[in-house]
Amino acid sequence: MLLRMAYLGLTNTFALLRLIPMSNQAKDIEILALRHQIGVLQRQLGDTAVLFSPADRALLAALVHRFLRQILHRLRLLVRPDTILRWHRDLLRRRHARMSRPKSPGRPRTIRSIRMLVLRLVKENPNWGYRRIHGELLALGLQIACPGRECGYPV
Repeated sequence: MLLRMAYLGLTNTFALLRLIPMSNQAKDIEILALRHQIGVLQRQLGDTAVLFSPADRALLAALVHRFLRQILHRLRLLVRPDTILRWHRDLLRRRHARMSRPKSPGRPRTIRSIRMLVLRLVKENPNWGYRRIHGELLALGLQIACPGRECGYPV
């Protein structure tokens, strides 16, 4: 018990010495209190993993990802620095996926004049199926859909 108290006192003293050059003393005290609380949590948890919510992961990753690896290793964190960097990579990957997703899903709308032509072909030729209509449109140089197996659709 006494050894643990001495260790905590010594580590907090070194933490204070590192924070003294900062101008705002209230920030220094708050940082020391937070570091002490993290130390207490790490001792109490032992090898038990801390569960962070996705929002907590994102916030922590966004806050400390700019630090160099050696600085991250010196910080008193509840998770390993590599874990935080992985969280940040996942955050960027999800953001990129969200930004590159098409605005309107599905194939683009067919031009109105082509749609009217298809409806006219259907009306004037009731015995034609979609393959015949598609072939006639291809003969005219218009491709609006890809029927059958050649596009991977079941027939």
